[in-house]
Amino acid sequence: MRSTAHHADVIIIGAGIAGLSAAHLLVRAGLGVSVLEAEPRVGGRLTTDETDGFRLDRLGPLLCTSWPELTGTPGLDAPELREFAPGVLVHSEGRRQLTGDIRSARGALKAVRTRSSSPRAPRALRTARASRAPWAAQSAYGHEHGAPARGGGRGAVVTGAIDRARLGAALSRLAATPQARLLTRPERTAGGALPGVGLPARTVDGVLRPLLTALLSDPALTTSSRRADLALRDYARGGLCVPAGGSSVLPELLAAALPPGTVRTGVHVTAADITSVRTKEHGELGCRSLLLATGAGAAAELLPGLRVPSFHPVTVLHHTAPAPPPTGRSLVLDGDRSGPVAYTAVMSEVDPSRAPEGRTLITSTVLGTPPPDLDRSVRTHLAALYGVPTDGWELLAAHHDPEAVPAMEAPHDPRRPVRVLAGLYVCGDHRDTSTVQGALHSGRRAAEAILTDLAVPGTHEGSPRLPDAA
Repeated sequence: MRSTAHHADVIIIGAGIAGLSAAHLLVRAGLGVSVLEAEPRVGGRLTTDETDGFRLDRLGPLLCTSWPELTGTPGLDAPELREFAPGVLVHSEGRRQLTGDIRSARGALKAVRTRSSSPRAPRALRTARASRAPWAAQSAYGHEHGAPARGGGRGAVVTGAIDRARLGAALSRLAATPQARLLTRPERTAGGALPGVGLPARTVDGVLRPLLTALLSDPALTTSSRRADLALRDYARGGLCVPAGGSSVLPELLAAALPPGTVRTGVHVTAADITSVRTKEHGELGCRSLLLATGAGAAAELLPGLRVPSFHPVTVLHHTAPAPPPTGRSLVLDGDRSGPVAYTAVMSEVDPSRAPEGRTLITSTVLGTPPPDLDRSVRTHLAALYGVPTDGWELLAAHHDPEAVPAMEAPHDPRRPVRVLAGLYVCGDHRDTSTVQGALHSGRRAAEAILTDLAVPGTHEGSPRLPDAA
């Protein structure tokens, strides 16, 4: 271990899900792989801590059941996922309103037709059906010209069957739109694109805006509108979910499925080049190729000149309460943006394995710079969102990460090169999209580039040369 002799075909620095997914593909191709992780356990930002029987995510991103990488990545073996209740629970103007399953328009449209055809239906409902509003022929969400938004300002959100049907129809059309078509639309900020989606302003501001904020971890919605389109498309095709037992289950599954000894934790890399890395604990280790699978900042420290994106800070708080708030498995969104919490859920209802039996776990996410009196401000806001007193709630943990989510500002390249030069590669969500799916996909792209450059026999022979990373 202390010699400079050949140590592995490929050394991977970082045992997050991007590096671990790349390791699986390389091992399956017959290469010797060594994954070095500085922390005492795998996972990177997807770390789950245990406190008094509670399993508490440090970041805990929202996942979508429609993501193909969750089921198609070798080593994950279809992880057990816990789904939130269909739709979202929006708090606006002192009321909580459940949108219902807005991913599917069929049921909502049927309800509208049934009610509006009745002679007892309200006149406005019959008139709306007869007029056949032009939004029905427009694109779902994006940048093609649609009908002007109707409805006044920041009024009640998704108050009736018609609004739910409109939103459901829009998301259903989006789910059926090919990704290639979405990527050809004009690119601007997600916030700038929202007024032209052809839905009432009350639905845009009260549902789409807070939903996108939660999906993108971007309160200002400066994210590329194309990325926002794809995020809503993923949501429309599936449902929101979390891994059973905590986010760390994903990297733990990947690590456990690798050959024994592949992953080495507690190893600090101090310098790296194409043919070797220098570690604090074991000296210099030789290799044929090197893959950096750390966060963007750590990667740039080892590779000066590598571009580092800006980040969206995220703070996650976990509280326990004497009794669960009456929201079930719903994801609660703040439609008014009236406090620090962007979204929250009774996580012990969504995934009972995260709390001891009979105990309640409430997980809340604050986006951006947290307030100085974090716990008091959050509990005050949660009292309004849930409609219950929070004075007796106990803070179990709060974790702030200033570099939690790489920004995807327009123009955003979702396939940033993973090759720095032949023999040196980089992967992570900062090379793809700022999601768990993006991290997994970037690991696969990096593994394919390594196999191509090493001329490993198989499907990678003859692949076109990939551009170098910047």
